[in-house]
Amino acid sequence: MPIARSHIRELVTAYLERHPGERELLAPLWEAPAAGHGATDRAGLPGDVTCSAVVIDRARRVLHVHRPASGGTPRAPGGHAQASDRTLLEAALRGLREEAGIPPGALCVTAEYLSGPLDIAVHAVEANPAESRPAHQRYDFRFVFCLADAEEVAASGSGSLWWLPFDQVGSPTLRAKLLASGLDGGVEPVNASALIHDGRGRYLLHLRDDVPGIWEPGSWALLGGGREPQDASLEETVRRELREEAGLEPAVLEPLAVESATGTDGLTVPVRVFAGRWTGDPAALPLAEGVMLAWFDPGTMPRLRLSPGTLDLVRRHAARRPSASGRESGAPAVPHVVGVHLYLERDGRVLLGLRHPDSAYAGSTHHFLAGHCERESAVSCLVREAREEAGLVIDPAEVELAHLVHVVDGPGAQPRMQLVFRARRWQGSPEVREPDRCLSWGWWPADALPDPIVPYARAAVEGIRAGRPYTELGWA
Repeated sequence: MPIARSHIRELVTAYLERHPGERELLAPLWEAPAAGHGATDRAGLPGDVTCSAVVIDRARRVLHVHRPASGGTPRAPGGHAQASDRTLLEAALRGLREEAGIPPGALCVTAEYLSGPLDIAVHAVEANPAESRPAHQRYDFRFVFCLADAEEVAASGSGSLWWLPFDQVGSPTLRAKLLASGLDGGVEPVNASALIHDGRGRYLLHLRDDVPGIWEPGSWALLGGGREPQDASLEETVRRELREEAGLEPAVLEPLAVESATGTDGLTVPVRVFAGRWTGDPAALPLAEGVMLAWFDPGTMPRLRLSPGTLDLVRRHAARRPSASGRESGAPAVPHVVGVHLYLERDGRVLLGLRHPDSAYAGSTHHFLAGHCERESAVSCLVREAREEAGLVIDPAEVELAHLVHVVDGPGAQPRMQLVFRARRWQGSPEVREPDRCLSWGWWPADALPDPIVPYARAAVEGIRAGRPYTELGWA
């Protein structure tokens, strides 16, 4: 089915929300009639549409193809949309495979841009009387992707493969947007799913519709979906999806794992999985999508049409720990959330942030710069969170473990292992990078901490000052 004109208009509308100054430049494309056969039917369009794949690596470089025999300068791979393409993004992926031999599964979309274009460039194309082609405009939709793993992609297409730093990209508009984007090639989850269990070994699964165009049609899967621009976090994404799909609102959702799936366009999709407990009747839920919801135990699941990754995730969550006698205790292993925290001290003062009142945890309360470990080491997580939350640059070699707090908030709550790291040196001054989570950063005297403050943060500061390496809180 050809790409609909309405799809082009939706992409342009979302793009102009980011770049309102380009409204006049793109007005002919945005104002084109929504009717028509699509991007491959040029009648009625103010020009032709091309799609490029902007692939970036961890060194902030962009993939270019160059054919020395045909002249020209290196450019991002891509080409015109074809009737077989369902979306402009898929057209860019097809051009990338044809010109560089790189399959969609080697790539992920970025959390910042998802499936929208990073840049829309407009080029004037001269008339070609030999082909009866008049002068026209060419609109190049440029979609950004990062590598699914850190290995450099080898050239296997018909052109030579070049990696150019952001500041050496030839297109002025693309170069400016890349330099201003903060993209670093890192892979971040862009979808969220919920592993809902009843605490007695049963797991809630969703039977999807068996129709084309949806993810894993006709199979049993976890509830969840893709992040939308209005979602402030992936927890907000999964809570919205649970409400919209099934009217389900579990009280607590804890980060469990980051898994990889394959999207309908062939891209690798990192999925943040949250775990939550619920004990109700699935038949009583107002299911808005799919066929049905049902409880299953891990022993039954191999008989279902279920992705191997989902089955493996359930089995890991349900893994039973041995008792002191070497036999299984009969109680499932309890996963512990691992949090990392940054302890910075300057002239006897400790860096703390005031959390946003609407924060999912500890609203209007002072806390360390902190985050949860994803599929990464604790120190890597700390370095990433420091950069993302406060613009601080920390060398992992300058990090040391200062204190550990093993905490549980109450009976039945998920235990947490809170690692507090000291950075001996850092670059930059703390700035608010995530205003929806943190209102301000401040340096507080270690012997006069602000109130309110997260209790285990206070316990960690007191333990560090006393020279203790470990504290327990909340355990009976």
